[in-house]
Amino acid sequence: MSFLIWIIFGALAGWLASLIMKSDAQQGAMMNIIVGIVGAFLGGFIFEQFGASGVTGFNLYSLLVAVIGAVLLIWIVRAVRR
Repeated sequence: MSFLIWIIFGALAGWLASLIMKSDAQQGAMMNIIVGIVGAFLGGFIFEQFGASGVTGFNLYSLLVAVIGAVLLIWIVRAVRR
């Protein structure tokens, strides 16, 4: 995927994850992008460890993988901060 698509994909995944984890008020647009992109890598890595495919492009399955990874990332950051 191109760089611009990764930014849009990351923003969408990060925003959805922040809504799920109720951290949307603390996160700005830039943090949503970062959380979404890192979450896509994390989710892709985890899914591949279980034999499923990771992020495969700009589609609904990849968005689900990225959101799950981003939710996990927010949870880990919260656990470390406490």
